[in-house]
Amino acid sequence: MNRPDPDELLDRMQRDEERSQRGRLKIFFGASAGVGKTFAMLQAARRRKDEGADVVVGIVETHGRKETVALIEGLEVIAPARIEYRGRLLAEFDLDAALARKPQLILVDELAHSNVQGSRHPKRWQDVQELLDAGIDVFTTVNVQHLESLNDVVGQITGIRVWETVPDRVFDLADEVTLVDLPPEELLDRLREGKVYMPQQAEHAVRNFFRKGNLIALRELALRRTADRVDAQMREYRADQSIERIWQARERIIVCVGAGQESSNLVRAAARLAANQKADWLAVYVETPRLARLPDAVRKRTLDALKLASELGAETVTLQGDEVAPTVLAYARMRNVSKLVVGASSVRGWRARLSPSVAQQMVWSVRDIDLTLVNSGAVREAAERHDAVSGFAGPDSGAHRSTPASYAYAFAICAAITAIASMLLDRIAQTNLVMLYLLGAVFTAARLGRGPGVLFSFLGVAAFDFFFVPPRMSFTVADTQYLLTFGVMLVTSLMISHLTASLKRQAHLATLRERRTGAMFAMTRELGGALMTDQIIEIGMRHVSEVFQARTAILLPDSLEKVRPKVENPDPATALNEVDLDIAQWVYDQQKQAGHGTETLPAATALYLPLKAPMRTRGVIALLSERMAEFAVPEQRRMLESFVAQIALALERVHYVEIAQDALVSMESERLRNSLLSAISHDLRTPLTAIVGFASVLAEQGVAVSGGPRAQDLSEAIREEALRMNGLVINLLDMARLQEGSMRLNRQWSSIEEVIGAALAGCRRLLGDREVQARVPADLPLLQLDAVLVERLCANLLENAAKYTPAGTPLTIDASMLQEEAHRYVRVEVSDSGPGLPAGMESRVFDKFTRGEKESAQPGMGLGLAISRAIVEAHGGRIGASNRTDMNGKVLGACFWFMLPADETPPTETDVPELPGTGTSQSPSSDVSGGTVNRL
Repeated sequence: MNRPDPDELLDRMQRDEERSQRGRLKIFFGASAGVGKTFAMLQAARRRKDEGADVVVGIVETHGRKETVALIEGLEVIAPARIEYRGRLLAEFDLDAALARKPQLILVDELAHSNVQGSRHPKRWQDVQELLDAGIDVFTTVNVQHLESLNDVVGQITGIRVWETVPDRVFDLADEVTLVDLPPEELLDRLREGKVYMPQQAEHAVRNFFRKGNLIALRELALRRTADRVDAQMREYRADQSIERIWQARERIIVCVGAGQESSNLVRAAARLAANQKADWLAVYVETPRLARLPDAVRKRTLDALKLASELGAETVTLQGDEVAPTVLAYARMRNVSKLVVGASSVRGWRARLSPSVAQQMVWSVRDIDLTLVNSGAVREAAERHDAVSGFAGPDSGAHRSTPASYAYAFAICAAITAIASMLLDRIAQTNLVMLYLLGAVFTAARLGRGPGVLFSFLGVAAFDFFFVPPRMSFTVADTQYLLTFGVMLVTSLMISHLTASLKRQAHLATLRERRTGAMFAMTRELGGALMTDQIIEIGMRHVSEVFQARTAILLPDSLEKVRPKVENPDPATALNEVDLDIAQWVYDQQKQAGHGTETLPAATALYLPLKAPMRTRGVIALLSERMAEFAVPEQRRMLESFVAQIALALERVHYVEIAQDALVSMESERLRNSLLSAISHDLRTPLTAIVGFASVLAEQGVAVSGGPRAQDLSEAIREEALRMNGLVINLLDMARLQEGSMRLNRQWSSIEEVIGAALAGCRRLLGDREVQARVPADLPLLQLDAVLVERLCANLLENAAKYTPAGTPLTIDASMLQEEAHRYVRVEVSDSGPGLPAGMESRVFDKFTRGEKESAQPGMGLGLAISRAIVEAHGGRIGASNRTDMNGKVLGACFWFMLPADETPPTETDVPELPGTGTSQSPSSDVSGGTVNRL
């Protein structure tokens, strides 16, 4: 164990101080509902209470289980808050009461629950965060399917999407996670015994969510997620304590990818080993100065191997270091790796001692990690040596290799130093002339590169021997001691050349990284101040072009989701003229890279990358450069992806700013419209009522005064038009109230048959001589509804049918009982025999001021169906419309329907418990159409 780093120790002390001021969070974690999370939480709470702790129950969902209710007895329970939602009072966790009570420990069940609209926080986990900030310890429960990162995985396994989720950061920051596990067989037995759900609900759950295969998969996910958390805690502890020794608590494999031809075989071998041992694995490539000088063809093999590892499920990592073995071992200890996979070398004997391979170095150094050597064969080893020798003289790439002129300059420098040494030969000692040649080696390697520096080293030794060592002008040596001088001079010169060239390369890379980091900062700063999409495109294209020396084009989607360039006359400096729109469209649709250097359409001249933002893909960026191969370098690709991510985030930010502005304008327009409607309705209603009254009096008494039938007709016409205008005003007023939320439901237990009968009686004048057939079963249950509003709903549907169908055509009203998942509904249909609904209007007819015919001679403002939808939604139901057709597809008429929930029963009957899930049975976030099972 090494001495801890002072900075890390100070950071850990600060973190510990912050944790000490917060409450502690303990999560009881399970694979699914029914495993006993709430039961285990209550047992742990009672133990804490027996120890003297102040324990309070904030909210616990017992779902009617007697053994769970028994554990709550004796514990203080905070009364739930009552929040009105859609005319109903729903019970929710009272956060303010809990903060005022401030116990030592509070129980808050079902962390993923969505709070009723009107609560302080939309999610219960946010309530828990506030409790923790107040210094209160919290016990809570959560299922694996509610973790955000596993949401889509669970959906694929079970076929049921979970809508209530908890961010993984909340789970990871918990101080303690207790896994509550139960084998699938025992859970199914509990389900059949009615210990989880009611018998009818349990049978439905077994057929859908609670299939044995689903439970096994969810159990594995829960175990793995818990193991990941424990592994992260162990690595954090090892880092805090500066423990370098590996703790092989979990299998994790690293394969060391090199530049040899056997890299792909190594990757496949590691993939098979990881699959057999069910272990995580990483593919690591260390870019040393020697490997960075290899030719592009050799480097491409490394990139292909890393790409193969990524496709096989590995995490790919590129490290920088002077030596492969120490760098890999240090990284392996940091990641707590248990096994290393390395290619075995075929070099044996003295050559292996003089130049040990990476595998040999690891064999000598590793003590606490299992090492697996994969035999690569002598042929591949020879090919690797050939590649290394062929690329020795060149620096990073062909563009930076020493030119023939550099070697000529090295020869000239050696000649100049020899001339200077000849002039100084009589003034200084002969051995001191060696310093001049060493200085020349430093200058040559620093200015011309490694290759010219090596050439100068050999030329310097030869020149010193030929011109200054007796006998002069000859390579023969009279005194054998000069051989030692030559050897030391050559080795020293070579080492100086090597170190100088390496320092020069590292300085060059550091300067390059600094420039790119500065460019990234400059682009991010400019993007942060951009307020328009055109500005973001200009800033992004300019910076990407400057940093990567490439022509760039950014394409954004139009209203039809087709990517198009934003400018009409592109600048010649951009790549718009060479962009293939078909490839760009594929990249946008698939959200994957394509083009040069990728697996999709690699023959394309440009590289296409999706502008992926957190919410969606915002467009495509295309790059075209004379050095496209550089984009395959891992560091270059990571930098490019960082630039692309910043541009995508800026585009999404501007997009949502525009949406927010549009929403604000819409809200203000809607508020002004509602205010206007309300004012007009109140101002017009009084004179209209007077007109209706006067017309009625005139119709009754005006004939006697005038003595003619003409007056009777006129008075009836005035009354009819006044009643119609009064109905329009009432609709306007009702719509204004519904939009403002000021209309409250007066729910009473009512019969839908009576409501329909009252609506028919009120529409008798409008329906005229039409035949109306109403089929309402006598066994329909009573519904808790606002009878006046539902009567208005039925009247609006009847009025709409009478208005848009020919006179004399029949109407049909059907009512029936409908069962969807675990919920019951009463469905009412109003069918006519008219022309039907125009194509595409099935859902739009319920919008405000929308009419079935744009230029219709029928009177009305298009508010009746909008009011009907508002009434149905206020009752928690659904409404819709469709065309009735025969076997040949011929339209027989339109059908308007609405569904009202019938789960509740009159108080004289026993309430049926709701199916437990992610939240309480009263959660407004539950999808009515999906049923409670969908919420598991």
